[in-house]
Amino acid sequence: MCYAIPGRVKAFEGKYITVDYFGEERRAVNELSGLALGDYVYAQGGFVITKVSAREAELTLETWKDLFFELQAIDEKSVAISPWSGKKYEHVRGFMDRILAGGKITREETRYLLGVTSSGEKEFLFSAANYLRQQHHKNSCCVHGIIEISNTCVEGCHYCGISSFHKALVRYRMSKDEILEAVRSAVEDHGFKALVLQSAEDPGRSVDELVDIITEIKQRFGVLIFISFGEIGLQGLERLYAAGARGLLLRFETSNPGLYAKFHPGSSWDERIAHIKKANELGYLIVTGSLIGLPGQTLDDLARDIELAGELNVEMLSMGPFLPHPATPLAHMPSPSVEDVAQVLAVARFTLDPDVKILVTTGFETLSLEARRIGLMAGANSVMLNVTPVDKRALYNIYPGRAHQDDTIDAQIQGTIKMLEGLGRAPTDLSVGQDDN
Repeated sequence: MCYAIPGRVKAFEGKYITVDYFGEERRAVNELSGLALGDYVYAQGGFVITKVSAREAELTLETWKDLFFELQAIDEKSVAISPWSGKKYEHVRGFMDRILAGGKITREETRYLLGVTSSGEKEFLFSAANYLRQQHHKNSCCVHGIIEISNTCVEGCHYCGISSFHKALVRYRMSKDEILEAVRSAVEDHGFKALVLQSAEDPGRSVDELVDIITEIKQRFGVLIFISFGEIGLQGLERLYAAGARGLLLRFETSNPGLYAKFHPGSSWDERIAHIKKANELGYLIVTGSLIGLPGQTLDDLARDIELAGELNVEMLSMGPFLPHPATPLAHMPSPSVEDVAQVLAVARFTLDPDVKILVTTGFETLSLEARRIGLMAGANSVMLNVTPVDKRALYNIYPGRAHQDDTIDAQIQGTIKMLEGLGRAPTDLSVGQDDN
């Protein structure tokens, strides 16, 4: 099963095209030459990534035709059972009604939702967030792959297992050929249409080398590339965008500069925010967010975290649990509960722009085998599968016991599709096109 549905080009408007998917229309930025009305394309994140032959597209669409609407019906049924009537939980219901009418909630109201403690009101909050997700995204669930190309890092973050604190860790740096083969396998063997290339802040690989790798990937494969190389410099962002990267995954970790300075010695919160803002100006899709449960974090901090993500024009929110590695200074500090993380994701669905996707992070899945399902039923609509070569995955040891560390790509795909079909979700990305920058 492909991780995108081909659509037919219906109209052109400047740099945008309108793509038809079973009667649903989406706009996408077109950077390909030679497209014509009636052609079939794959799009991801609001970008056309490749043209596909009519025969291949029609075969795929024939496979999808009935399943597409069957899954929609399952998803619609799952949100229709929520108890919207009565006076109970009137705050949550009132916020939801306001959002459905095009309104917003305030930071104080966001903080209220983050502070909900009764099990009944939490359950109602999760159901309401799932309902909002369905109203704005229908049953689409983005399925991206991630390739971790290096664990060599010069940073000393106080909780990360690949930081300079972890002296015993065996370090690796995948070669260009290894990276290209991992991308080829993900795209050609497994059908991925969007990939994240991620590394630690590795001084041993230059921007020139990264530009060369991204350029060759874009020449050889029809895939949307996100980069996640830490702070590579504002000029580095420009060069990698010119090479073909179209997404940036860079968490700001916390909206509280004091907490950031405490746990990231030698790093600048202002510089990190500047990188994200520059990427947005260049046209990157922004994937960002913070850690949930950092020592000293308050509900006001969490509310501001969500607010800051919106201000940074987040395309996909990545907020996961604080999971300190035992080889770091914060090893003794506790992680948040599964319910706490789900609550933050649900509140983010209330607070952020309706078009924002919300990711169930691998960190969240590491807390519980049920975390992916819990997150998707609390407003999330994106998952990330690890397509790093298996012999490297254990070395990307950012926290212990990482979910899917030993799972083959096929096993991850089969398990994800089975779970998504049970929820009525389709592993597709029918994003709207990007706004002009």
